Parts: sequence; structure tokens; C-alpha cells
Amino acid sequence: MKIITANLNGVRSAASKGFFKWLMRQRADVVCIQETKAQEWQLEDPQFHPKSLHCYYHDAEKKGYSGTALFSKLEPTKVIHGMGIDWIDCEGRYLEARFGNLSVISLYLPSGTSGDIRQAYKYKMMDALLPHLKKLRASKRSVIVCGDWNIAHTEADIRNWKGNKKNSGFLPEERAWLGELFDKHRYADAFRQLPQKEHEYTWWSQRGQARDKNVGWRIDYQIISDDLASKVKKTRVYRDQFFSDHAPLIIDYDFDIQR
Repeated sequence: MKIITANLNGVRSAASKGFFKWLMRQRADVVCIQETKAQEWQLEDPQFHPKSLHCYYHDAEKKGYSGTALFSKLEPTKVIHGMGIDWIDCEGRYLEARFGNLSVISLYLPSGTSGDIRQAYKYKMMDALLPHLKKLRASKRSVIVCGDWNIAHTEADIRNWKGNKKNSGFLPEERAWLGELFDKHRYADAFRQLPQKEHEYTWWSQRGQARDKNVGWRIDYQIISDDLASKVKKTRVYRDQFFSDHAPLIIDYDFDIQR
């Protein structure tokens, strides 16, 4: 099974850069997208609803902002738009597809880089998300949470870690929260289940030639329930074409989706 996650920083912008043409060549089983930045009524062009895939969108109420999407070869047994929390769901940050006992989630955790108000909102969503993920594991579901988590977990996940210790995305509280998810609540970082080269990142600032110099952050993850940790077969960050300021993360798993 192949799963792709990608923050597109605008699905229409990414489409103009060839994202959907590339996607159709990947033959992925599930695709999770974040930051669609569009209302579904604005996506009438057939490319946004590929015939070979079942397509679901969860829009933010605010136009041109946030939003998630999920495409799958196999029709899910159930699709859940949102966490059931109004102040999160109005921003379109959570979309879950269930395939039998497997949940695949497209998640867009907020960034706090714009200031204290949004950082507080980020912490508030983190506080709501952790018990939600714990509940999923307690139900004995297998879980794959794909998305932009806006947190670089360790020093290996950010090029300039010394200069970002006080910046949103690498704050001690954020990193500890993600560490708690891994250490105490039976989740794992799928990318780190296999050996990796140094300096593998998924996001680069658009300033200072950061992408050309590979001064990046790894903030896009597939975080999996620990029962799937041994099923990770292959990982890669796709950088041959640029569809946004993030790069798609592609992971192959050694099991099949079933309804």
C-alpha cells in the first residue's frame, strides 16, 4: 500500500504546477492533502476529482484558507469530516477515512508563526488532539495520521536547530508533546522506522534560497499506530518537482487496505 501526504499551499496553485499529472503516475492507494485553500464549489474542474479515486474535501469556512482533502482508490466504509469540535472543524483541519479497522487521517495542525494568538490556538488544538488519538488507539483501530504537523521533533529534523529554539515549530513544549505521543501513547514516526540520510526535510522557507541550500524543516509526517511500525517498507521525500513550499512524503506499507 502506498500513501502520499502533501501540503499543497493551495490546491489550485499546485494543480497549475502539474501536481495532479504527477499524482496520477504515482498510483497511490491513499493521498492526504493539506492547505487546499479552496471551497469545493471552486474545484469543478475534473482534475480535482480524478475518476480513478474517491475524493473527499473538508473546507475551512474562511475562503482561501486551510482545508484538507483525502483521495483513495478503495471507497472508505466511512468518512468523518472533522473532530466534532466546532473551533477546529470550521478551519477544515481534520478529515478521516475508515477502511474496516484502519483509519487514515489528513491532518493540518496550525502554525503559530504569526504570533501569540495563533500559537495559543495551536496549543489548544494539540490539547484536543492528543485524547482523540488516544481514544482511537484504545478502540484498537490501526491509525495513519498524515499531514503537516508544524513541529520538527528533533534536532535531526531541522537544519538550523540552534537558531530556532525559541520559534514556533521547534519550541520545547511542542517537541515534548510529539515525544509523548510516541513514547507513551503507542504511536510511531513512520519515516524514522527505516534508516535515513541526514538532512531530509519536507518544508523550506521561501526566503534566502532555503530550498536551494536545503535549509529545511521536517514537519510533514505519517504518524502511525505502533502495530504498523513493522509494516513500513519504503520511504521517500519527493523533490524532483516543486508543487508548493512543502514536498510530498511517500511511504509504502507491507499490507493492503480492506473494507
